[in-house]
Amino acid sequence: MGSTMIRRTQAERSDETTARLVRAARELFGAGGYADTSIDAVAAAAGVTKGAAYHHFGGKPALFRAAFVAELETVDAELLRVAAEERDPWAALRRGCRTFLGHCLDPGFRQIVLLDGPSVLGWETVRAIEHEHMLRVLLDGLRLAVAVGQAPDGDLPARAQLVFGALCEGGMLLARSADPAADLPRLAAEADRFLEALRL
Repeated sequence: MGSTMIRRTQAERSDETTARLVRAARELFGAGGYADTSIDAVAAAAGVTKGAAYHHFGGKPALFRAAFVAELETVDAELLRVAAEERDPWAALRRGCRTFLGHCLDPGFRQIVLLDGPSVLGWETVRAIEHEHMLRVLLDGLRLAVAVGQAPDGDLPARAQLVFGALCEGGMLLARSADPAADLPRLAAEADRFLEALRL
């Protein structure tokens, strides 16, 4: 029993260290970008040694990937919350798209997901991760809208990709805007029009 308790405690400490490193990575990569952030700086911000950072992640790219995934998980949680609040599937889709664009106002999200993600991880890896997160949530929303007769059936995975691609392009416009907050309402309105074209 004692060894089990020790192993459990070690596992808990390991999980805690991993979580601290990911939180610090999100903060530093989000503020300074991938190129200008060292793994030493992330380790110091997390209050662990550089060796511990390498032990848990193996290097800076893997640590960045964990930060990227954590950013998407945060958006996933918000999208699912929004969907749960809406009785109408199409209203949930519309709010979900606006919620995603709203997250693009967050400097850390913009830097990690929109600006650095594709160049650091590569498009194939980014798309694979997105398939398990935001794109999956969007596809589920489209399937529900089809099931209740609000949208036509068809190649829904391809449709989800197209919608998500348009949202990401909107996010990139915000990322490069001199005043993202001022541009958000205009882009959100255009996203609404784009979605309406897909509705029955």
